[in-house]
Amino acid sequence: MTPFVGEIIGTMILIVFGAGIGAGSSLAKSYSNNAGWIVITIAWGLAVTMGVFAVGSVSGAHLNPAVTVALALNGDFAWAEVPGYIIAQIIGAIIGSAIVYLHYLPHWKETTDPATKLGVFATGPAIPHTFSNLVSEIIGTFFLVLGLLYIGANQFTEGLNPLAVGLLIVVIGMSLGGTTGYAINPARDLGPRIAHFFLPIPGKGSSNWGYSWIPVVGPLLGGSLGAVFYQAAFLGKITSLLWAVLAIHLVVLAIAYSASKKQTTTMGKTKAA
Repeated sequence: MTPFVGEIIGTMILIVFGAGIGAGSSLAKSYSNNAGWIVITIAWGLAVTMGVFAVGSVSGAHLNPAVTVALALNGDFAWAEVPGYIIAQIIGAIIGSAIVYLHYLPHWKETTDPATKLGVFATGPAIPHTFSNLVSEIIGTFFLVLGLLYIGANQFTEGLNPLAVGLLIVVIGMSLGGTTGYAINPARDLGPRIAHFFLPIPGKGSSNWGYSWIPVVGPLLGGSLGAVFYQAAFLGKITSLLWAVLAIHLVVLAIAYSASKKQTTTMGKTKAA
């Protein structure tokens, strides 16, 4: 198995189990319907654990473009390999989503709400607010990457890394996931959203492409910040890269804040009318 194939298979496993719990807990007439947030977060943590166990020895089991970019920024991964890994992760996520669709085939017709169907595949905000939603994804992914780096720095976790990473996903979901559904992974959101767009799901509605940039840009920003912060705070390596990453954050957040003000103004005018 090549690293490219490894990332496809690992991400596919992640999505089958992760989106699978989303489908089981939300689609009509599923025995696990209304399983609840705790079950969902634990399942996503175990999904990551299984993906890492499956292909960790082959590709390093990034399973996440934000992790791949962060490791490249950290100097632990070759930039030349980044595009291939990201493509593989998105392919794996699409395949995993298609498998979940087939597994729950009769349940889509029994579920009437289009938003519920989209929620099986892609994330969305509990309260739509561009700036806050972006910040949530940045913070969640910051702690994901920071956690991955400090877990990996401990030799006593050798062999237990997948379990530790799974627990990290669980605690992020339980503590920080309630605002946007904690994508914290561009492939995890974009791949299934693409699948939702193309799959013949009865009454599926919109794929909400207007929101789709947030679970892509937010994790990439947060993961990058986690990598340079780890270098500065844990290793004492403060370089120009840190300031460059911070500058990019400020620019993107300023744009998002401006968009949120316009969003709030528009909603206020609509209510007044």
